[in-house]
Amino acid sequence: MALFGPNMSTEVGLRLLLCPLGSNIVVRTACCSVGVALPVYSTFKAIETKDQNEQQRWLLYWAAYGSFSIAEVFTDKLISWFPLYYHMKFAFLVWLQLPSVDGAKQLYVNHLRPFLLKHQARLDQIVELSYGEMGKFVSAHQGEIQFAKTLIVKIWMSANEMASDIFHPGQRRGAGAIEGPRTLHSTSNNLIEGPETQAENSESENDE
Repeated sequence: MALFGPNMSTEVGLRLLLCPLGSNIVVRTACCSVGVALPVYSTFKAIETKDQNEQQRWLLYWAAYGSFSIAEVFTDKLISWFPLYYHMKFAFLVWLQLPSVDGAKQLYVNHLRPFLLKHQARLDQIVELSYGEMGKFVSAHQGEIQFAKTLIVKIWMSANEMASDIFHPGQRRGAGAIEGPRTLHSTSNNLIEGPETQAENSESENDE
């Protein structure tokens, strides 16, 4: 327990404060922001403004980023333990996007495009086979997919109701308050009916 004393926590805090890029958590967050979040918004702007040059630029970026992500799946366990690996990844993602160097276009023209053209026929067969198998899977499990879709919708609606109860509790109270006058009205009816019952009782006594 002495290893996790105040000296240890102070040292870790000072290292994160004085050298924030030394933390893999910070660098991974930066990679996600620069590699995905900013390009998503830039792609949105390119689509909405209908700028063909920007659309082509971000298409090239996503092609390069997707190829890099596929390669990273198989090599991440081998090279992620290298010093400054995520720092180099961050620099690579910035290089892909910078208009001055246009790294995504260079990577596509010099490496990705020749590879895809060379293996295009084989890749077309693989893609066609994959889509065919996915179509068969969907048609064979239509009931399960519909059940999962219905379940997800119900869970989503329940979560929305819980969130509305937490953040807007007055709405349900207001809806319940409407029922108050009804009970008062029913009790008032009972009070009105009281003399009638008393009159009936007195008439029965006179008859006797």
